[in-house]
Amino acid sequence: MPEPTTPLSHLAYRALEGAIVTLKLKPGAMVTEKQLVELAGQGRTPGREAIQKLEWQGLLEVRPRAGLRIAAIGPEDHADVMQARGRLEPLAADLVARHAGEDHRRRLVVCAQAMTACAIDLDAEGFLAADTAFDEVMEDACPNRFLTASLAPLRTHSRRLWFSRTDDRRMERSIELHVRVIRAIRQADGPLAATAMADLMDHRTA
Repeated sequence: MPEPTTPLSHLAYRALEGAIVTLKLKPGAMVTEKQLVELAGQGRTPGREAIQKLEWQGLLEVRPRAGLRIAAIGPEDHADVMQARGRLEPLAADLVARHAGEDHRRRLVVCAQAMTACAIDLDAEGFLAADTAFDEVMEDACPNRFLTASLAPLRTHSRRLWFSRTDDRRMERSIELHVRVIRAIRQADGPLAATAMADLMDHRTA
């Protein structure tokens, strides 16, 4: 459950991002701002802020005089996203392992527990919610703001691409590899975290 202090705009973003990532909002579909604000469920201003963030991330496209379009999935998107993530994520994991606070490490353990529960129930949407929480902790804990700004849209696109092509076996392997990353970060072992993250990126690329 979100914490009480979570800004309404972020709750709105989570709702819309989740609908896009899990393909409830279909790639290429036309929508209105009013529809998205209602779906976000947090009011007009937080909904608009969430829409602006999704537009910046490249998941929504503004079509003049037509409305908003959910970004299509192109044939090269997966390879291009993972090429960039494959280079950046191991560095981020190394930095997080070295600099994360105890609260960050505790929150990552909670993510690992949530992911493991999803493996038992074969709950792909639950896994993506836990993966989003994992990415948010990684972003909070990483001391390089330029790196986190580069990774944020890549991670969101990656979740949608993963959901569009996953199966139960791939989900179980992805959870196992996430847990390895989290374990290395808990141990404050930067090189091990980078290696574990590189293995996770290789799996996501395949």
